Amino acid sequence: METKDFDYDLDPSFIAQHPEEKRTESKLMILNRKDNTIEHKHFYDIIDYLNPGDCLVVNNSRVIPARLYGHRKDREEMIEVFLLKNVEDKKWECLVKPGKKMKMDTEIIFSEKLKAKVIGITDEGHRILDMQFDGIFNEILEEIGNIPLPPYITEKLEDKSKYQTVYAKHDGSVAAPTAGLHFTKELLEKIKEKGIKIAYVTLHVGLGTFKPVSDDKIENHKMHSEYYVLDKENSDIINNTRKNNGRVIAVGTTSVRTLESIALKYGEIRPDNDWTEIFIYPGYEFKVIDAMITNFHLPKSTLIMLVSSFYDRENILKAYEEAKSNNYRFFSFGDAMFIN
Repeated sequence: METKDFDYDLDPSFIAQHPEEKRTESKLMILNRKDNTIEHKHFYDIIDYLNPGDCLVVNNSRVIPARLYGHRKDREEMIEVFLLKNVEDKKWECLVKPGKKMKMDTEIIFSEKLKAKVIGITDEGHRILDMQFDGIFNEILEEIGNIPLPPYITEKLEDKSKYQTVYAKHDGSVAAPTAGLHFTKELLEKIKEKGIKIAYVTLHVGLGTFKPVSDDKIENHKMHSEYYVLDKENSDIINNTRKNNGRVIAVGTTSVRTLESIALKYGEIRPDNDWTEIFIYPGYEFKVIDAMITNFHLPKSTLIMLVSSFYDRENILKAYEEAKSNNYRFFSFGDAMFIN
């Protein structure tokens, strides 16, 4: 299958540079897979498409201020460090710019509270940094770090909370699980009152989520690795939903990847924590989810391939064209679709 089959033209004016003032005011496209119809709604209308007994599965990972600025010891030149993942205790895999100057044992000073030392270099050229600090690392990050907005967002985000879901809980993502940005606490309460369960998974979103597939054949693409957790309480909610013939509705591709990874591993949903490199593209047979809430994704990305595998490529690309005709906003701060 060729990567170019998942390409489409998008004028930069369609890329949302800021979130809607009210999260639920985003547009919502309803894609019905049974009769191939499209409806245009607002996100607050999602409740009308959820049934008592259904279960929404949301990713409660929280975005960390993963972009840091420092300098080498005895040098003033600025060094940019992007935290990718915590590999062990105080050791982090990072993107570093300028990378060539960051040789083994190089020391970086970020502030009086945080320093780091290069202790390893990966095959991809990433640096393994040993963080040296006094106190609580996440608190220091909150103080000196910057929220790492996607590269296609060029406007400054005044309110950092706008790039977090209202149910974000566990620190670890370097990008938001953006389908969840449309929910408010009030809407979630209304959904619960209607008899719909909420189940929580944690998948820490990596930088690779923005990486387009570069190989001509998508089968040759190697996915980045992301860490996920599903505990017993939420595993039981999902399994009881399926047992009682309710729908499992994934909020975002990260929730999809978590559930499908576990189902592939065990043949069922059960409590688990592990790293996943699952790559879902057309031809994949879904084992858990019955419907999906998702945003509009980048051309030639693994995410548009995932949603194309849940519906089909032709109808997804047709829906994207209709979205442009109706002035939908694309990507992280953009509008949503519900595929059922």
